[in-house]
Amino acid sequence: MNNIIPQDYNVTQNHRSDLKGHQPLVVWFTGLSGSGKSTIANVVEKKLFEQGIHTYSLDGDNIRGGLNQNLGFSEEDRTENLRRIAEVAKLFMDAGEVILSAFITPMESDREIIKTIVGEDNFVEVFVNTSVEECERRDVKGLYKKARAGEIENFTGISAPFEKPNNPAVEIRTEEETIERSAQRVLAHILPIIQFKHNE
Repeated sequence: MNNIIPQDYNVTQNHRSDLKGHQPLVVWFTGLSGSGKSTIANVVEKKLFEQGIHTYSLDGDNIRGGLNQNLGFSEEDRTENLRRIAEVAKLFMDAGEVILSAFITPMESDREIIKTIVGEDNFVEVFVNTSVEECERRDVKGLYKKARAGEIENFTGISAPFEKPNNPAVEIRTEEETIERSAQRVLAHILPIIQFKHNE
């Protein structure tokens, strides 16, 4: 590490933000598998894109199929998985993008690490608060059935814990709200941040 010297660039994040016309932001959707994180994030991204805002989505299965395919689901590997994702989000943020990240992120300690990496002022936590009973009823990917059968170890909500966020910026209850309403509430929170910072 002593021989690593960061490169200084002539084009900065501020230059990229000025070119794009908005400030970057990391919007982090956390919740159980099947809670609706990715579905809501996709709708939010589409609406941002339609407004000319530069976005990029990071999703759990997609990342584990590439960048993090060498990691398992032990506590240590889960923490490393999220640390790497946070570093990727930081890079996209430096590029001036609004990043929509959808990951279970079950432990408060890991969420704190993510905030430290990307910067607390650049981080918006969205808690997609759906009960394990509802997620299991949906079981979109058939994972809960496998977890109940003992085919998946350390499955969040069944054999591994989920710590609810202490103070999320937005809390979504998909058992009470439509996807459209959920997405609009996220947009109502993040758009003033993106636009206000740019107009300062």
